[in-house]
Amino acid sequence: MVTYVERPWTKHYDAFVPASLEPYPDFPLYEFLRKAAREHAESPALIASAHLPLLGRVGNLITYAQLDSLSDALAAGLVDMGVKKGDRVVIVMPNCVQFVVAFYAILKAGGVVAATNPTYPPEKMQFQVNDCDAEVVISLSLFYDLVKKIQPRTKVKKVIVTNVKEYLPGPAKFLFTLAREKKDGHYIESLKEGDVWLQDVLARYAGKKPNVDVQPSDLALFQYTGGTTGVSKAAMSTHSALVANTLQCKTYFIGAEKQHAPEEVFLGAIPMFHVFGMVAVLSFAVGMGSRIALVPNARDINDVLGTIEKYGPTMFMGVPALYNAINNHPDVQSGKISLRTIKYCLSGSAPLPPATKRDFERLSGGRLMEGFGMSEAPTATHCNPINGENREGSIGLPFPDMDMRIVSLDDGETDLPVGEVGELVMAGPQLFVGYHGMPTETANTLREKDGKRWLYTGDIARMDDDGYFYIVDRKKDMALIGGYNVYPNNIEKVIADHPAVLEVGVAAVPHPEKEGQEALKAWVVVRPGMSVTADELIKHAEQQLARYEIPTRFAFVDSLPKTTVGKTLRRELVQMELAERESMLTGDGD
Repeated sequence: MVTYVERPWTKHYDAFVPASLEPYPDFPLYEFLRKAAREHAESPALIASAHLPLLGRVGNLITYAQLDSLSDALAAGLVDMGVKKGDRVVIVMPNCVQFVVAFYAILKAGGVVAATNPTYPPEKMQFQVNDCDAEVVISLSLFYDLVKKIQPRTKVKKVIVTNVKEYLPGPAKFLFTLAREKKDGHYIESLKEGDVWLQDVLARYAGKKPNVDVQPSDLALFQYTGGTTGVSKAAMSTHSALVANTLQCKTYFIGAEKQHAPEEVFLGAIPMFHVFGMVAVLSFAVGMGSRIALVPNARDINDVLGTIEKYGPTMFMGVPALYNAINNHPDVQSGKISLRTIKYCLSGSAPLPPATKRDFERLSGGRLMEGFGMSEAPTATHCNPINGENREGSIGLPFPDMDMRIVSLDDGETDLPVGEVGELVMAGPQLFVGYHGMPTETANTLREKDGKRWLYTGDIARMDDDGYFYIVDRKKDMALIGGYNVYPNNIEKVIADHPAVLEVGVAAVPHPEKEGQEALKAWVVVRPGMSVTADELIKHAEQQLARYEIPTRFAFVDSLPKTTVGKTLRRELVQMELAERESMLTGDGD
C-alpha cells in the first residue's frame, strides 16, 4: 500500500521535472528582476495596450532595464519618505505598469507589499489599511478620492498617485486625455497637501538605488484572505517563500535547466493584487524573462480577447469563470478571434468544470491544467502535468519538495489511508509564517509535527494511489443532508455538465419545513439562447448523484456572486436565500 511519506506523485512528474529543487537560492524576490535586467536588458517585460477607434489596438513596451530602473527610483524615493524595513505599503491598483513598478519598489526598499482590491467598499479597504499599519499608499488616480475618504481613520501619512494613462502608447494617452480622463473619474485637478505624483518621484530619484539590506527571511507580502472563517486576515510571507514558489512554478512548467524564455508571452489578466496573479503570472514571468500582456480588468472579456488577438499569449493563468466566458464569446465561437497561440494554461481558485476544460482545449488547441494553491502557500501547490496524464476532477500532483497528508476530520491528527476523504494538510518551502496579529488563527492553521510545519488547508480532499489529489470541498461548505455528508463542489460539476448550463452555484440553506435541518439549493445561469427546467436538471443529476445529493430547490439567475479571482461566494448565495424568505414573510416581495 502506498503512503504519503513516499511522495508517490514524483513518479508521475514530466521527465523534465526533478523531485527536488534544493538547495533554493538565498536571495530576495526582486533578484529575479535584477537578473533579467542584467542579462536581457532590452527584452520586453510588460505590454500596456489600449483599443483605439480606427487605429485598433496599440501597445507600449516596457523593457526589463526600464522596469528595474523605474522600481529602483521609486524604492529610493520610498526610503527617503521614511519607509523602513518591515513597513507595509499599500498598493491600490489593477494590473498596470505602475502596479509592477510599485511592487518591486516596495520590496527593494525593504517594505512589505500589501495590495488591496481597488474596487473594495471604503469600510473593507479601511480595515486592511489599518490592519497592516500602513503609512504610505500608492494609488491609481481613479481611486484617490476613496483613499482620501478613509485616510483620516487610518495611519496613512502620504499617498503617491499615478494616472493610468502614463504608460499607455502616445495616441492612446492623447485620446484618453481628451475623451475619458474626466468622464471616467481619472482626472485630479490637484493633490492634497503632502501627497505626490508618482512621475515626480521617479524624476527626482532617477538613476538612484535604495541602500537597504533585504534578507530572504524578511517579510515580503501581506496577502489578505478570508481563510476558513470569512474574517479578513493578512497571510504573511517571506521573500524566501515567494522565491521558492516562483521556482516551483517555473520548473514544473518549463524545467529547471531552461533559464530564460523571452519567447513566452503571459496573459496578465487575473488580478496581481491577489497572490495567484502576483506569483503565478508576475513573479513567474519575470523569473523566466518573459513578457506580460497586461489586462486591467479580467471581467472586460472584449479587452481580454483583444489582447489575445494582438499579442498572442502562450501562457495563460486564469480561473474557470474566465475560461468559461471566453469559450462562450461569440467572436471565439465564430472563429473571428483565434486562441491558437495559447500553449499552456493553469486554472485555479475554483473547481474547473470538465465541460469548460474540454471546450477551451478544443478552441485553443492548448493544454488546460487544473491546479491548486492558497494565499498561505503563495501561491501554487499542485498542478496536473503539462505532458503527462491530466486526470479529470483532479488538482494534479504536488510541486517538488512538498509533503502532503490527508488527516481525519474528527481529530485533525490521524493520517487516513490513501483514497479516504479527510482534511488536506501540507508542508513545503513556500508556506507562510502566520496571520498578522492573529496568534490563535495562526496556531490553528500552522502546526508542528515530525519537525515540519504543516498547513491545515480547510479543504476536504483525497489522494489516489498515484499521488493525484482531488478537492472534495471546503470544510465550511460541507452540508449534512439526511444524515449524509454532502459536498457542493461535486454537485456543481455534475449540473455544470448539462449543455444548457453556463454556471451553477450550490449551497446548503436552512430547510424550509424541517427546523434545524439543511436543504440543497442550486442557483443556475443558463447559456444564452438556451433553456432548461429544474426537472430536467434533476433528471440529469440523477445519472451521477445519489438522491440526497440532488438539490431540491433551484433558482435561475443572471449571474453568480464571485470573488475577484472567480470563486463563487456560497455565503452570499445563502444570504440571497434568507433575504428572499424574509421578503416573502414581510410581504416586501409583492
